[in-house]
Amino acid sequence: MAPEDTSPETAGTRCGFIALIGATNAGKSTLLNRLVGEKIAIVSHKVQTTRATVRGIALHGSSQIIFVDTPGLFRPKRRLDRAMVETAWGGAREADAVALLVDARKGLTDELREQLTPLSGIGKKKILVLNKIDLVRRDTLLALAGELNTMARFEATFMISALEGDGSEDLMRYLAAHVAPGPWLYPEDQVADAPLRVLAAEITREKIFERLHQELPYETHVETEQWTTRKDGSARVEQTIYVARDSQKKIVIGKGGQTLKWISTQARREITEAAGQPVHLFIFVKVREGWADDPARYREIGIAFPTD
Repeated sequence: MAPEDTSPETAGTRCGFIALIGATNAGKSTLLNRLVGEKIAIVSHKVQTTRATVRGIALHGSSQIIFVDTPGLFRPKRRLDRAMVETAWGGAREADAVALLVDARKGLTDELREQLTPLSGIGKKKILVLNKIDLVRRDTLLALAGELNTMARFEATFMISALEGDGSEDLMRYLAAHVAPGPWLYPEDQVADAPLRVLAAEITREKIFERLHQELPYETHVETEQWTTRKDGSARVEQTIYVARDSQKKIVIGKGGQTLKWISTQARREITEAAGQPVHLFIFVKVREGWADDPARYREIGIAFPTD
């Protein structure tokens, strides 16, 4: 549900929701951070890192564009997988328009073909965005764009590099011109629609991935248990990293606690920047077997618990 209007309705203002969907590692979170101008979404080479929808708010001229970064689309195998995929399609159905982000290096994969069928059934304006164009020949890009446009009805096609920024201004200009006339839904200086404690947990989860790569399953979960502002203006933040087995706990802590210390130092730095206040971060590691089958954990993440 969108927040109440916080800006007066002014002639010429526009506002709308754009869902970013695509396969895992297509570059959605990188693009979101690029378009918003600040880091608000977790970015990792590890697949399926985005779990819930993350809203990023960008301004372009008199238009306010609310980007909905959804979990990557993939073939679900487990309960958590199914919840993430359904969350992605739910975000697409609720938005005003859908931007399909495609890793141009991979081309038209079987997985991408499977995504085009449900996408065609969504009665919203669709935009094709070919990403990582700096790594692909132009004739290959044109051929891919042509083939995808014969398989689904896209209103427009853009070729970008989310990492380098190439083409992102053209995409923003188009979206700003095509969102519906109306008042802005968020304050001018707000760049994300998520509680700070959730963003803090995502930052720490990203640092876990950066440090441990393939050593730890992507089911690893982080919760911000406590956020207390102290008299001196700083914040005491307590987080818990939940893992499924004791052997994983040892990996996260590392020899002599060095791995956890690195994760904490890196996370504290970014959480401090996001919060705009000094942060004292305390991270604990606990074993919680079967957390991926616990409805309470899904509510904490912000995704629906699949019952089947």
